[in-house]
Amino acid sequence: MAEIDDQTKIALARDYFRLVDAGDPALLDLFTEDAQIYFPKFGLAKGKAKIAELAAGLGKEIREAKHDTSDYLFLPLGRHLAVEGTTTGVTTGGVQWAAGESPAGRFCNMFEFRDAKICRVHVYLDPDYGGQDEARFHWGRDDRQW
Repeated sequence: MAEIDDQTKIALARDYFRLVDAGDPALLDLFTEDAQIYFPKFGLAKGKAKIAELAAGLGKEIREAKHDTSDYLFLPLGRHLAVEGTTTGVTTGGVQWAAGESPAGRFCNMFEFRDAKICRVHVYLDPDYGGQDEARFHWGRDDRQW
């Protein structure tokens, strides 16, 4: 099992975000058969079928999403790559979000690679893209920088 270089890991992560945004089924080709994924409110799962299930569920909530990787922070270490970034998008209900302008849109992903494929990705974010979870804005929305 040869370790892939940092630039290849970053290129694979950029491809991941591009294919996620496009809703392209080729996304699954980036993963090993036994890949592990974690996403808030979805939980921990293994395999390409579960990754497809997650994508289908997100499609019910998100009409459009955009990852502009040009200003992302990529931190490679060994077989891993941490990525901190932002998104913009629109929910299926028509609510827009944009990191820096709304509560949703900031995230961190932790990737692990094996044989030049993603074998693990854990996504850390608040999946309340539409800002509907009003009860948990304990500090209010006024005078906040997003």
